[in-house]
Amino acid sequence: QVNANDDQGVLLGNWSGNYEDGKSPSSWTGSGEILQNWKKSGFRPVRYGQCWVFAAVLTTVLRCLGIPTRTITNFSSAHDADGNLRVDEFYDASGNHLDRTADSIWNFHVWNESWFSRSDLGPSYSGWQVLDATPQEESGGIYQCGPASRNAIKEGDIDLDYDCPFVFAEVNADCMYWNYDPTTGKKTLIFSKSTTIGQFISTKAIGRDERVDVTNDYKYEEGSTKERDIFKKARKKLGLEDKFDPTAPTPQEIDQKPDLSGKFKVAGPLEIGKDLNLILVLANLQSDAKTVHVNMTAWSTVYTRRPIHQIWKDSISITLSPKEEKKFPIKIPYIEYQQQLTTDHMIQVTALCHVEGGIQVLVQRDITLDNPAIDIQVLGEAKVNKEVDVEVVFTNPIDMEVMNCVLRVEGNDLLRGILEIDIPPLKASETSSTKFKLIPFETGSKHLLVNFSCDKFADIKTFKMVNV
Repeated sequence: QVNANDDQGVLLGNWSGNYEDGKSPSSWTGSGEILQNWKKSGFRPVRYGQCWVFAAVLTTVLRCLGIPTRTITNFSSAHDADGNLRVDEFYDASGNHLDRTADSIWNFHVWNESWFSRSDLGPSYSGWQVLDATPQEESGGIYQCGPASRNAIKEGDIDLDYDCPFVFAEVNADCMYWNYDPTTGKKTLIFSKSTTIGQFISTKAIGRDERVDVTNDYKYEEGSTKERDIFKKARKKLGLEDKFDPTAPTPQEIDQKPDLSGKFKVAGPLEIGKDLNLILVLANLQSDAKTVHVNMTAWSTVYTRRPIHQIWKDSISITLSPKEEKKFPIKIPYIEYQQQLTTDHMIQVTALCHVEGGIQVLVQRDITLDNPAIDIQVLGEAKVNKEVDVEVVFTNPIDMEVMNCVLRVEGNDLLRGILEIDIPPLKASETSSTKFKLIPFETGSKHLLVNFSCDKFADIKTFKMVNV
């Protein structure tokens, strides 16, 4: 009922990067407005949501029903569309990410945990249950996921109800990276990795704004013998261990060792409005010289890592002496990426290294650019039913004017509804100072939420704790 795919539910998902006929998922600051809009429209789906929005609304709904619920964020989250506990990614010779499979690795994904007993499974599987309102894959003919026992996920008991294989893959799938030649149809394994998926699985601490890591509640230590045994157990439960898979890499391909290593290092601020400066570091691991042809690309992406626009590309050919390391500076000017950037502010940089007579090496980095800062000051003591002034300060950090500036403010027990303030255009480096009044109507620690948008920056969010 939270997603709209099957039953005219609350939210319609959109991952295209184009939200002109609705609201950008990143613009929402609370579930209340979404649920109110759904009711006011005659229960027509609200446009638009992405995973964290679906999870936030489901948290609100289930808590209202008295079911203990929290949101969970999984970084480097697998979307295993074919259910083989393996995610395949394909790249062409230039290093471009190819859309050849429904599998994907999201930079992050957000779902829910709810606490209840599982009388259908037994007491050892009660407690936190995974629920996911984001419409990713059909289950039982509709877009739903869970409840999946978190204990079952950790122990590899993925033959239990409901949707345990999909959730297990989200936190513990293996990754295969392939080079694909569209002319011949041939694919070559670049490398495989079993430790990429399921990083920094997080939830909010109770009563304070801090992250709590729950990774060890979903799986045993990554790369440990126990974790690998559980992975094999899960594959066996699905009948994958004894089944021939013609798409799988051979053991020889998996065991192959590269001739060189590579990485992208950050060489400057990662901020919107600033040039992006990186360093590609390549090191020869062998005792003989290697000639390497490097094809590099940079694409703007959404948080699901789906490429949207190519921003930059370049190629170099180099020779690395035995055990030699070389560094290559990369500069992507702001003017080249400003029009291509999505509201997720993400850029994927890739270098596909073709080693003469050796194995290809893929070097990749996902970069998230920071928004400019917003400063909030409460100018006085906040008291119930008494006015208090608040000042919000924003400085335009880029070398051009920003227009269509809007400040949206909300806060439970601080404001009734949402306050929207239009701000005049800001010239380069100009600072705006916006003041407004609050009249709190409940005591305690309250969140004041601020969202600033303009034609160059979308949905810059921050908050201030106000003690009333």
